[in-house]
Amino acid sequence: MKRNSFLSREFLIISLGLIVSVAVVFSAYRFYIWPVAEDIEIASLVEANQNPDKPKVASRSFVIILKDKEQMVCLMLMMWAMIILGYKGLRVMGERSVITHPFLRISKGERIIPEEALGHYKDLQSDVSRTPKLKSKILPDIILSALHRFDSTHSIQDASSAVHEKSEMAYDELDSDLGLLRYLAWAIPSVGFIGTVRGIGEALAQADEAIKGDISGVTASLGLAFNSTLIALLLSIALMFFLHLLQGKQEKLILDLKEFVSKRVIALMKTPEHEETHISFT
Repeated sequence: MKRNSFLSREFLIISLGLIVSVAVVFSAYRFYIWPVAEDIEIASLVEANQNPDKPKVASRSFVIILKDKEQMVCLMLMMWAMIILGYKGLRVMGERSVITHPFLRISKGERIIPEEALGHYKDLQSDVSRTPKLKSKILPDIILSALHRFDSTHSIQDASSAVHEKSEMAYDELDSDLGLLRYLAWAIPSVGFIGTVRGIGEALAQADEAIKGDISGVTASLGLAFNSTLIALLLSIALMFFLHLLQGKQEKLILDLKEFVSKRVIALMKTPEHEETHISFT
């Protein structure tokens, strides 16, 4: 599996995902959340003016909790992360779907001997180049690596080691591709804490008014502080859960591919009788 280059399909999907996330979330705020939140605040202010003796209870409407810019940024980042997660999940499904492809043209009972390994290697390489769904997939690369090593060393043990090495490299690459998602999982609560700091700062700036008896400004600022933290932490928990699920699917994929190659390729290899008889597939 080759690493995606700049302007590759993955890069374009991630970039478009960011644009879509910003556009969708901002539109939701522009046309729904901000207008509704403003109406609720105006209604609360009118009620407070009409009933000055009635204790004022801050609205806990969902749109009020979401109305600040920090929450908006958190939702943008979360939506972007979910788009990336969806794309990564589809890639895992695509990698698994090629397992059913007939990689080696071998009759029942036929074995792979060192002298024929190169021929199988060239046939598979040609098949991969002709079949779009096999390009840049992990499984063909692992099989090609095993056949190439078997042709070079005439050793089943070395071919098995090649499978293990190639699988580890593929897993490391899949894991490194999750770097952006890990960054977003860190960035979302960080943005929430920025809202917390901003809200507390605004509340302290209005301490004089609170001393005089008007605590509305302080409570509004503290609402920003706590609401931004609440939304950011909830989104971060959800993102880490889905990220954990994706990592589990990737690990299971690599294990299944290694097992497939061990049973369908390595097990068919045959060397002269003086070669080693105990083969490890780990």
